[in-house]
Amino acid sequence: MLPLSTIFARLAWAALLGSAIGIERLVRKRPAGMRTGFCICLGAAFFTIVSAEMAKRTGDPSATRIASNIVQGIGFLGAGVIMRERGSVVGLTTAATIFATAALGMAAGAGMYSASGIACAMVLFALVVLVYVENGLKLNRRYMLFRITTQEPRDLVTEIHRVLCQLNIAADNLQVSLTDGKNLIQFDADVNVHQQEKIVGALMRPGMTYEMIPVDRQAG
Repeated sequence: MLPLSTIFARLAWAALLGSAIGIERLVRKRPAGMRTGFCICLGAAFFTIVSAEMAKRTGDPSATRIASNIVQGIGFLGAGVIMRERGSVVGLTTAATIFATAALGMAAGAGMYSASGIACAMVLFALVVLVYVENGLKLNRRYMLFRITTQEPRDLVTEIHRVLCQLNIAADNLQVSLTDGKNLIQFDADVNVHQQEKIVGALMRPGMTYEMIPVDRQAG
């Protein structure tokens, strides 16, 4: 059996790695905070240690399947944080983080201190740095409802088609209606932030009212 000092060192390292990931989630006000990351990483590490020790004691290599089953269990845990919110699927990053945190715990439990530390740094890089890259490049996409209210529609529908064609965006459910003496034009489109700005900038006219509302994509 591994010395208790070695087991403690591995579990403590796993707990530290999991807590570091959890702190980032707390700072961004996301699910799976510090205590969750602590428990996931510590639990995965302990399962890995127990798995290896059982294989040594029994001489049965199949005992290491305990570690492989961690992946399946973590999959259920990660699925619990994925949900739909205002037209988008949210929680995918947290679910992936939970998956990675379990892997860090397994590596720590196996005594791979340097490798797990490097992997933890890479996960934190993805969570802390790449979010600024995504925002800077305006890569995040969302299914939006564009609603334009105007007194004089003129050739606005034609202009909408022209702008969307230039941006290579497909418009869904384009509707034109008359409500309370005002013309209402609305359509749905899957766009990123940059495209949203381009659409509004190209269609902006005096006397018009614009709304952009996140919506759920309807199954076709």
